[in-house]
Amino acid sequence: MMTSTLFSEDSLLSSSPAMLIGGQWTRTEAARPVTNPSTGKQIATVPEGTAAHLEETLSVARHAQKNWARKTYAERGAVLESVVRIVSEHHEELAQIVVAEQGKTITEARGEIGGVKAFFDFAISQKYRNVGELVAPSAHGRQLIVREEPIGIVAAIIPWNFPAAIFARKVAPALMAGNAIVLKPSEETPLSAIAMARVCQLAGVPDGLISVITGPGRVIGDAIVRHPSVGMVTVTGSTRAGRQILAATAEKVIPVSLELGGKAPVIVFDDADLELAVQQAFEARFWNCGQVCTCNERTYVQRGVYDEFVRRFVAKVRDLKVGDPLDDTSQMGPKVSQAEWDKVKSFVDGAVSAGAHLEIGGGKPEGMEDSDGFWFAPTVLTNVTNDMDIVQQEVFGPVLPIIPFDDYDQVIEWANSTEYGLTAYVYTESMRTALAATDDLEFGEVYLNQTGPEQVQGFHTGWKLSGLGGDDGAHGFERYLRRKTVYLDYAKPSH
Repeated sequence: MMTSTLFSEDSLLSSSPAMLIGGQWTRTEAARPVTNPSTGKQIATVPEGTAAHLEETLSVARHAQKNWARKTYAERGAVLESVVRIVSEHHEELAQIVVAEQGKTITEARGEIGGVKAFFDFAISQKYRNVGELVAPSAHGRQLIVREEPIGIVAAIIPWNFPAAIFARKVAPALMAGNAIVLKPSEETPLSAIAMARVCQLAGVPDGLISVITGPGRVIGDAIVRHPSVGMVTVTGSTRAGRQILAATAEKVIPVSLELGGKAPVIVFDDADLELAVQQAFEARFWNCGQVCTCNERTYVQRGVYDEFVRRFVAKVRDLKVGDPLDDTSQMGPKVSQAEWDKVKSFVDGAVSAGAHLEIGGGKPEGMEDSDGFWFAPTVLTNVTNDMDIVQQEVFGPVLPIIPFDDYDQVIEWANSTEYGLTAYVYTESMRTALAATDDLEFGEVYLNQTGPEQVQGFHTGWKLSGLGGDDGAHGFERYLRRKTVYLDYAKPSH
């Protein structure tokens, strides 16, 4: 077990770390276990936050935010630059915390910490933004100004699949825009958020601007989003959670940022670069054990190249190394929890019962049958129809149905047939086909002959049940601001 250097008192991964409440590290008698997905064993416990903790942190946040909002963008950016520096100093430690509680490979975790720095870097770049508009007035001697101002206190609910990166995705723009933020991490992966809060504290972020409250979503999460002091809610998570939070905030009529589920199709036309399509469809399915909202959840391959695609894809899956996430050579780690493992298994069994053919995988990997970890073998299904649950519902695991299609109209209809509309991928050498598909696909993001992850300067936005758009780029940053219109008359009196 590694020893933390972010926390000098004890190790984050072998004790009971505190949550950050209004600038103070706080523990509770009641505690919740944190499990290592590779072993199924407890590695730490975290506090069970209460409504009293929320009141305490919001009281401090209100005062801290008013002082922070008075600072210029350049002054805020200087503090965030210090956050990036501290993240760089503790890059490997932060990556190992992600591995320990989430289960992704160390290579992927290092990439996630790189993403942390990228999100802060983009937020820092907003120190050069235009901060309002000067609109043409209706008469001489007047000005009409549309100003940007911080919202105040932001509530953030983050998931377990990228526990450090999504912390940064929400905290960086919130702070740069002049807000305070109260964040509730997933019960599965609270340690990364606690570690990132410590990073921010060491970097000089003023006390009270960031709080991390650990505990169950049905208690803490619900209380945060309903609290009258909270002026905005930003959520990355399941569609179910997003619906509940949207309903909970409706009475307050406040802005809500929702990054929700996905059911990304990969569409491979018969003129595609097949080697590229196979490789990228493979990477986009098994990245983070398939636990990414933009992952390749279903692959449609035109009938002329279908058999060859399946042959090549299954061959790559056979060579995929599933193993110890801390081993640099491992390509895939475990699922995050037993509940998630059971969900994926249920999808696979249901598809097979409905007539799908199991090409490979379907349960625990060979040699890991007796492990207490949440290991799921990379799985490929054929003889799948578009109406099966495994094609229509988000699986969020290392399972890929591959489906043949005949023509353009058929595959566009199938791709658009789910309730989700986050990400789609198209492989073709035809510019006409690529641009027509871009027009016709009902998704917030379309990748042509490439995969993600999405870039911080873009806009990670979903349609339909995939949400209302996220926190990235200029459009995402603007969610953390509100506008005030000022009418100014400076003309001399006529009398």
